[in-house]
Amino acid sequence: MIQKDYVLLMARYNAWQNSQLRRTVQQMDEVELHKDRVGFFGSIFGTLNHILWGDMMWMSRFCSDVAKPEASIAESRDFRATRGEWDADRFRLDGRIRIWAETLSNMNLQGNLSWFSGAIEEDVTRPVGLCVAHMFNHQTHHRGQISQMLSAAGMTPPVSDLFLLPKDA
Repeated sequence: MIQKDYVLLMARYNAWQNSQLRRTVQQMDEVELHKDRVGFFGSIFGTLNHILWGDMMWMSRFCSDVAKPEASIAESRDFRATRGEWDADRFRLDGRIRIWAETLSNMNLQGNLSWFSGAIEEDVTRPVGLCVAHMFNHQTHHRGQISQMLSAAGMTPPVSDLFLLPKDA
């Protein structure tokens, strides 16, 4: 379904997007960052937390050295209490995603992945490649929501066009 080159590209894109978001939210005051903006996860910060939570959940399934989040999906908006805690965890996880992508082989993207999904309360088995593509799609979906929330807050959302990904990112 997918190959290592796609995963590497998406890992680079993810890190670039999150780097821009980290800089953007550092400029925001706490009230604006936590204001309910009627997103799936309420605020900009709640949505950032959910993305981090989701990435950690997926990476815990792909890599034995990444811990599964203790929080449930319902608690994901409050996954990290402070901007500093979120920022540090986001930076570390983006680095781990890059390392994982660099060490993958195309064979690692074959076969099935099985897990218990707390979101639907069922055991699930899906192709590994589909799960990896989903992780990156999930990030992009919710970052799009954050872009809209940033615009509503009077902020300029980060550049998100994939073709503008810097060569050195």
